[in-house]
Amino acid sequence: MAAGRGAKLLRPATSSGRATFLELFFDLAFVVALTRVSQRFADLRDDTGWVLVGGVGRTLLLFLALWLIWSHTTWITSRYEPEQPIIQAVVVGTMFAGLIMAVTLPRAMEERALPFAVAYLMVMVVRPLVIAAALRGHPRRLVPFRLAGWALVSAPLWLAGALGPDRLRLPLWAAALAVDYLAWGLGWPLPWLGVSKVSHWRIAGTHLADRYQQMFLIALGESILVIGVVFSGADYSAERACAFAVAFATSALLWRIYFYRAGLLLGDALARAVMPGRLGTASERTHLLIVLSVLVTAVGYELVIDDPYGLAQPSWLLFVVGGPVLFLVARIRLDYEIFGRLFWSRVIGLVVLLLFTPLLARWAPMVGLSVVGSVLALVALLDALRSRGRPLEASSSPIGRATSGDPDAEA
Repeated sequence: MAAGRGAKLLRPATSSGRATFLELFFDLAFVVALTRVSQRFADLRDDTGWVLVGGVGRTLLLFLALWLIWSHTTWITSRYEPEQPIIQAVVVGTMFAGLIMAVTLPRAMEERALPFAVAYLMVMVVRPLVIAAALRGHPRRLVPFRLAGWALVSAPLWLAGALGPDRLRLPLWAAALAVDYLAWGLGWPLPWLGVSKVSHWRIAGTHLADRYQQMFLIALGESILVIGVVFSGADYSAERACAFAVAFATSALLWRIYFYRAGLLLGDALARAVMPGRLGTASERTHLLIVLSVLVTAVGYELVIDDPYGLAQPSWLLFVVGGPVLFLVARIRLDYEIFGRLFWSRVIGLVVLLLFTPLLARWAPMVGLSVVGSVLALVALLDALRSRGRPLEASSSPIGRATSGDPDAEA
């Protein structure tokens, strides 16, 4: 009886699989969070050497913590019925914790470390226990117990980093985050409770694709926001107007390259997969890189629009060129996940950018952004020429196929 009541929380086979308005509402907290991540990156504009490396490392750590919260929530709503009141309460509660993390993020490695860590742990520890209680006697209740168990392992590291000396915060939190990501990869194995690899979960593949695409668009929207805010707040000049136009064109090209065609067929590939959890896991890592690349690129927009022909420090290359390079690397990976092969247009674009990078260090940021935009336009043009007169290619992902050694997907 209890198992039957708990089963009502699971997504039924008849579910539409589309993202709900509640999840779009949930994403609003992460709109704030992504803007704060971009701002932390932008604050590194004048840093060099190990100071720059340390600043990037701290910001990256905070972004990965936010991404883990968002990813876990996405998989929860792909696995459980988001129209159930208890799941809605879980999502809203996670949104509030995510908002706390977002507003404390600018100083999360300094005096606001404790509220950031407590908000993170409330999600990682309390949320799975609430879901386990709601599942009652259902066999799947062991999965959230495993999640909570591993979160309790890393919790002392998070708290010690927040309460201890500032110099130990980065290594302690890096160790804690490594534990959390390792647990995710291994399937949260615990004695007597077993293991539950995400790649074997039964999920709504279409829903998962929707969520990844929406997060990419949110990151892209954040880059548009940066373009508008920086240009509207700066003194008008023809140079800044040109930088504004090139930055917008670059964002439009990122959108075009993502959705042609692998990004557009992600939902179809997940729907066709025998084990959608396996493809969903690979795609989660790819979209982490894609979203991060868009945030880094947005910082480049800010630097160029603010001072198109200044910035004597070559560190601007990290943002203006590094972001698009990371995007193309992730986009090549996405092609393989959807089609099982590489497309030369992205490889050519990546190689050209890498070859130009040493030369761009001698030029102004505006020249760098213009080269980036031109290379991305070349990639989009090669895509268009390749598809001209040909039928649209269907997804044929090599990931998510069941093999003879695979255990059955989890019920």
